[in-house]
Amino acid sequence: MAAECSKSKCAILFAKIKESNNDVWPIVYSPNYNITFFGMEKLHPFDSTKWGNVFQYLQDSNMISKDTVVCPTEISKEQLLEFHTERYISSLNWSSKVAVITEVPPVACLPNFVVQRRLLSKLRLQTSGTIIAARLALLRQWSINLGGGFHHCSSDKGGGFCAYADISGALKTLKTEGLINSALIIDLDAHQGNGHQKDFKDTDWVHTLDVYNGSIYPGDYKAKEMRNLLAIELRSFTADEKYLDKVSNGLDRIFSVMGQSFPDIIAYNAGTDCMVGDPLGQLSISPQGIIRRDEMVFRLARERKIPIFMVLSGGYQPQTAQVIADSILNLKGQGLIAREPNL
Repeated sequence: MAAECSKSKCAILFAKIKESNNDVWPIVYSPNYNITFFGMEKLHPFDSTKWGNVFQYLQDSNMISKDTVVCPTEISKEQLLEFHTERYISSLNWSSKVAVITEVPPVACLPNFVVQRRLLSKLRLQTSGTIIAARLALLRQWSINLGGGFHHCSSDKGGGFCAYADISGALKTLKTEGLINSALIIDLDAHQGNGHQKDFKDTDWVHTLDVYNGSIYPGDYKAKEMRNLLAIELRSFTADEKYLDKVSNGLDRIFSVMGQSFPDIIAYNAGTDCMVGDPLGQLSISPQGIIRRDEMVFRLARERKIPIFMVLSGGYQPQTAQVIADSILNLKGQGLIAREPNL
């Protein structure tokens, strides 16, 4: 089932989902998420086929197939300009700019049309997937985009392999269309989510819980000035017990701050670069610890009846995809996600 990004096409998509909702999982994925770039993708620690590997593991486990997930198409420039500045989007027409953002210097030497087709189009597709996942969550109570989570990108600046602000874009789109009045971002990637923090710095309708390694990139102290931010900084090599305690405590605190006003939706940035051995995250969370973490977040959303959409974000080890798939299968096994709507 394909999903265009225009409002009219989205209306058609969701009408079809409502009609056949027992046949389609609220999971968004396209095989075109994966990046092959003349081998240059190997110059960055990011596993550029992670998204496809997660899908394959879930398919091998007989949970999903290409016919039972929602397949997005690329977001348009006009839609990107709804949550990005014209200046920033225009800057991506320069390969040297993209090289800085993606941290792959040789990209600067390539013609921009090649960079657009082989790299940026993939990230635009995943950005579309996040927006569709946010819409799906409102219909089905939960959703997962098997990509996205570009939390270092804001409306006017990219970085850390994040060229488009998909989390900010999804929430701003829902707010503009009158579908939500409030949102909570739970960012558990190992790195600070400075992009969405800057985008929502002065807004009242978005709260953020960000639990990350305070000793690594990006160290964006300006972004931490966000009005409704609860930032919990961890020491390098923090392990399961302390990590899960910090996450649990953070969830309790952020909901205490919000009081009785539960958010209309949760955006969950479920980075797995906190896993032990990750060269960039520098934390020591076991695969089982990540599974327990994801279960904790989804159980909270389920108990409070808050729609939640999850994006994959960082994770830089070959085994990361298997851990993500195992976590999703655990959510299914625990009854926290199901193909049928209205859990």
